[in-house]
Amino acid sequence: MTTAYWCVLIAGLLPFLAIGIAKWDKTYLRNNAAPREWESKLQGRQARAHAAHLNSFEAFPLFAAGVLVAAACKAPQASVDALAIGFVIARLAYLGCYLADLATLRSLVWMAGTGFSVALFFAAASVR
Repeated sequence: MTTAYWCVLIAGLLPFLAIGIAKWDKTYLRNNAAPREWESKLQGRQARAHAAHLNSFEAFPLFAAGVLVAAACKAPQASVDALAIGFVIARLAYLGCYLADLATLRSLVWMAGTGFSVALFFAAASVR
């Protein structure tokens, strides 16, 4: 299995890291019967972790499709792997920025992550 495919697995699990951070609180354990109600009352770092959780799900499909399209088109594997690693690093940085409440930097890191996903399609398109 390629590094890029492993990155798809890691990226697919990142939303659960983010929500785990949001739930790292005793109040969640007492309110597990109504998780949506619990989510609606989050504030501060927990609310930001929850938002990062949702955004991780939103970012994942474009990235996963990019890796699959690049593989199907036989884009250079080293390039695909590097872009996939870049995406995972950007998404981890995104989560860190969200938790630290660094909104401007978070947006820049989000753009970088999206750029890596789009670059996977361009890598596929460049194959002749």
